[in-house]
Amino acid sequence: MSFSSLGLSAPLLKAVAEQQYTQPYPIQKEAIPAVLRGRDVLGIAQTGSGKTASFALPILEMFQGKDPIKNRYVKVLILVPTRELAIQINEVFHAFNARLPHKAKTMAVYGGVSINPQMMQLSGTEILIATPGRLLDLVSHNAVKLAEVETLVLDEADKILSLGFKEEVDKVFALLPVKRQNVLFSATLGEDVEAMVTRLLSNPVKIQVEAEASVPELIKQVAYHVETGKKGPLLRYLIKTGNMQQVLVFTSSIRTANNIVVKLNKNGIEAAGLHGEKSQGARTEALKKFKAGKIRVLVATDLASRGIDIKLLPHVINYELPRSPKDYVHRIGRTGRAASEGEAISFVTPEDEHHFKIIQKKMGQRVPMIQTDALDLAGC
Repeated sequence: MSFSSLGLSAPLLKAVAEQQYTQPYPIQKEAIPAVLRGRDVLGIAQTGSGKTASFALPILEMFQGKDPIKNRYVKVLILVPTRELAIQINEVFHAFNARLPHKAKTMAVYGGVSINPQMMQLSGTEILIATPGRLLDLVSHNAVKLAEVETLVLDEADKILSLGFKEEVDKVFALLPVKRQNVLFSATLGEDVEAMVTRLLSNPVKIQVEAEASVPELIKQVAYHVETGKKGPLLRYLIKTGNMQQVLVFTSSIRTANNIVVKLNKNGIEAAGLHGEKSQGARTEALKKFKAGKIRVLVATDLASRGIDIKLLPHVINYELPRSPKDYVHRIGRTGRAASEGEAISFVTPEDEHHFKIIQKKMGQRVPMIQTDALDLAGC
């Protein structure tokens, strides 16, 4: 099946081809026609499954032939849990928008930056990508109106709820018109998400993509058994001996992330951090440099585990294991995305052994363990 069979117009198909999209992924095959028909959609899929394009393409299609709006009544609202994801989705819209006859005005709004520039830029915005808190701030300033929203997209609904945004999301829902199209994507379908699905969706098209089936094919996983005090030298050893040029390292704390960045830079390995204590400008700049290959290592906390979208990212390293098997899958899912292969490395201390066994059991996959006693880490 090709994109031309999904109901997209010639200009949008050209935009798809220019972005080097060849064949639609499973979720795109089902979601694009459903969204175009105006149906409610429930998509259960991990990050890296191609879900952003599955709603971005039909939404842009629906704007072709329409006159631009000149007020602050947005037509499409996309709610997301993090700033990084808002920026990422906006970049996807801009990429597809570039050659279209009608370039729908899209904008991403999020906290951590001044609200005034966002307020000034909102006029005429047709597609708004927003985190819940900043959206409500903008509504309270009369900078944006939600009474004419025609399509609501909730991306990573489980993450929105797990980060404690339920109250904010409920307030947003109360501002929306009753009659609208609803599209909800989630990596998991727990009780809270089920309740939201029941509340929002009317006879939805349900699409479920099993990420676990693709993990063995796309991601090579390996673990290193290491004492806590040797993690730093081991990280630098692997980067240097493996000539790794683009590595995403995950930690569980901001303090550890900062320490790793300092040590890597002192050892001649260009690195930057990405976490909640960084300003939005610093986070955006770090991600931009990492994508462009200007820094070799990006050290991130779990805040960024779903907000980083980099084609052909070759290496992910779990410097510290995440708390849950679900977060482990989300982390390693930054590599091996869609049609590209990647390597996921985990550092496992003696204290981590039991927890790592649980992670493997939940994944249904055994990860090879390499002992590090014989490695020469001196000077690393």
